[in-house]
Amino acid sequence: MRIDILSREYPPNIYGGAGVHVAELTRALRAVEGVEVQVRAFDDPVEEEGTTGYAVPAGLEDANGALRTLGVDLLMARDVAAGGADLVHSHTWYANMGGHLGGLLAGIPHVVSAHSLEPLRPWKAEQLGGGYGISSMAEKVSYEGAAGIVAVSAGMREDILRSYPAVDPARVHVVHNGIDSGLWQRDTSAAAADFVRSQGLDPGARSAVFLGRITRQKGLPYLLRALRQVEDDVQVVLLAGAPDTPEIEQEVVGLVDQLRTDRGEAAAPVVWIGEMLPRDKVIAVLSHATVFMCPSVYEPLGIVNLEAMACGAPVVATATGGIPEVVVDGETGWLVPIEQVGDGTGTPVDEERFVADLGAALVAALADPAEAARRGEAGRRRAVEAFSWTTIAERTLEVYRAVLEGRAPAL
Repeated sequence: MRIDILSREYPPNIYGGAGVHVAELTRALRAVEGVEVQVRAFDDPVEEEGTTGYAVPAGLEDANGALRTLGVDLLMARDVAAGGADLVHSHTWYANMGGHLGGLLAGIPHVVSAHSLEPLRPWKAEQLGGGYGISSMAEKVSYEGAAGIVAVSAGMREDILRSYPAVDPARVHVVHNGIDSGLWQRDTSAAAADFVRSQGLDPGARSAVFLGRITRQKGLPYLLRALRQVEDDVQVVLLAGAPDTPEIEQEVVGLVDQLRTDRGEAAAPVVWIGEMLPRDKVIAVLSHATVFMCPSVYEPLGIVNLEAMACGAPVVATATGGIPEVVVDGETGWLVPIEQVGDGTGTPVDEERFVADLGAALVAALADPAEAARRGEAGRRRAVEAFSWTTIAERTLEVYRAVLEGRAPAL
């Protein structure tokens, strides 16, 4: 079986969970006998056999970002049609149109993996301007024309069917994201502790860690307000970069400054690391965390929670999207309830209540480090047992076979 996988992100150009998913799924699929995978990715991916990179076509370099994306998609579609694949599999709206058009040209099925949905991310209009209408169109056309859709959680499946009612429910299949528990595991070595110290942190003291992009869906402004409830001797670590807009970046800067001021000079540090750290450094920070924080208001699944769990960190997270399918309240972490408005923004109906509940959960988690450690150990076991990439590759292949044979997969 020959599969063409289309993605905006691929190593070393990974910015979020979708890129991690594509990289790990590709590696797992290539390990299966009889499966050939051709990756087609934006920009300059790692040089390896079976992987091709695509630059923005000449003449579109200064165009709106959505138009630049479609330009790359056209090049991908051209090569899918010429490449002899049995099936094309695209990830995120950035590559969906390439998969859709390539599938039509080649006369092969197109499978879409749903990592997020444009109708549920209206704040993207802040980033893309009029391009948000183009990205929404590209996603809608691709989903409605796809032979199969892979949802990364049951919650995502419900969102797809609600956002795109023309999609046949029989074509939407749940296959969770995964984690390589061999790569992601607790590291409390001397080298790891030394790195933590190099960032101005005490590896033996309590710490609360956030990891994610500075975007509306990650809920960082709510978290920064909630952290005012946490005791001043708790170290706050923000691995937060790649802001969507200058406006949200400035909002976060202001909230971090305010948090530092409120805590006072004698308090434990609030450390903000804005650059993307290599995996081993992220693991070092997560391995010394008393608790990991995921305040997202929109999260189809949340690979970041799996990464934290694999490193033995308990998770305090919002009970939204696919997060409750990963984090088990009372067992591997604490889930924070949220009632959200129905306009697609994920905004809490009562923002102050959500902030208060988030702060209370953090206080509870940090008040009992022994219980936090117990839940962290349970999280590691859950990550290993339920979310291996070998299992996810097998389930993805079953979707491929079902689509090619025109039947419903046994999932």
